[in-house]
Amino acid sequence: MDRIDKLLCSTGRWSRREVKDLVRQGRVAADGRTVLRPEEKADPETVRLTVDGAEVVCSPFVYVMLHKPAGVLSATEDRSQPTVLDLLPPELKRRGLFPVGRLDKDTTGLLLLTDDGPLAHGLLSPKKHVDKVYLARVDGRVDGADAAALAAGLTLGDGTVCLPAGLEPLGDGSTCLVTLREGKYHQVKRMLAARGKPVLTLHRLRMGPLTLDEGLKPGKWRFLTPQERAELCGLGDTT
Repeated sequence: MDRIDKLLCSTGRWSRREVKDLVRQGRVAADGRTVLRPEEKADPETVRLTVDGAEVVCSPFVYVMLHKPAGVLSATEDRSQPTVLDLLPPELKRRGLFPVGRLDKDTTGLLLLTDDGPLAHGLLSPKKHVDKVYLARVDGRVDGADAAALAAGLTLGDGTVCLPAGLEPLGDGSTCLVTLREGKYHQVKRMLAARGKPVLTLHRLRMGPLTLDEGLKPGKWRFLTPQERAELCGLGDTT
């Protein structure tokens, strides 16, 4: 348990004196209840602190779900092109967040951003085989033969050996769901291209237990819920 004024000061957004003024003005709430004294204590791992109704993250690590739009790099910085961190407010950018894995510049969908290095390592470890599900639209039609080829494990033209993957044709076959348990360079695009079905658009729907929030529009983000955090942290545990 930590003092609420200490938690708010740890974000770097306010001084101790400013936090006291916020509390005195009734602008700070903990789990929906107005904070009456700055020295009140709360559990930083579970408390939902708000200032003027806006949630403030005070936990040791931050976990953000982002709906990545096309045209944005999955990187922390770039001199000439916008990155996913440019979609976040300044206080989150200062936390040192980074994307867990990468999506190509033109690929959209679910991207996890965090400052929890051990979790990211666990989620990306080949030993974990964390499922990643993509919605692909191709030039052509995928069929049962394509599904069987991916299920058997493709060897690409450059000798890259892919683990068995799932492919589920949708509708007329011009769209499909692809499920990977690894994350090689441009893997979905390269696998489908090897089957003569080049990818036109690619969208990630899910990573492990985390599913893209349908309410998030491209370029928007939200913090993970406590349940989502618990499921991810359990999956990323490397002990």
